[in-house]
Amino acid sequence: MNCGPHHRVEFIWGIEFAKAETIADWQIVNDGVMGGCSRSQFVRGEGTAIFAGELSLDNNGGFASVRSLRARHDWPEATRVAIRVRGDGRSYRLIARMETNFERALYQAPFTTLAGEWQEHSFRCEEFAPSFRGRDLAGEPALVLAQMASVGFMIADRQAGPFRLEVAWIRAFRNPRV
Repeated sequence: MNCGPHHRVEFIWGIEFAKAETIADWQIVNDGVMGGCSRSQFVRGEGTAIFAGELSLDNNGGFASVRSLRARHDWPEATRVAIRVRGDGRSYRLIARMETNFERALYQAPFTTLAGEWQEHSFRCEEFAPSFRGRDLAGEPALVLAQMASVGFMIADRQAGPFRLEVAWIRAFRNPRV
């Protein structure tokens, strides 16, 4: 990643899904926690991880997610998070938490995929919006990457049907000018 002589970007940390052990510490959380019927899985692909399933709007449902269990990040100066994904044309969210307490804010950054095409998306801390149980929160502090306890993906685009998101990596970068 090169942004010119005045925009030095430095890779700090990452989750590379080419490593077999990378998906072992991830957890599925779907709308079944509130009575919904959506289904999903997070499985190993060919050097990737695949988040796939069926989104259902039945019983007031409509979301599926996968998240890392307690993340072990060492990126105190990170200013951006980037992902490399191949999707199905649907909209997803990169999600993060600063605490493992699920009664606290969830931070979300939306992105849209192009069906069958690899894409890289990059997000500044300010692009993550805080929410709690699907409702936007006002007055919450901005996401601080150095305090990130969990990272993951969510689909909640209000479209019933199958979904598939293939993930190559999640990376954090430092750029003093970003």
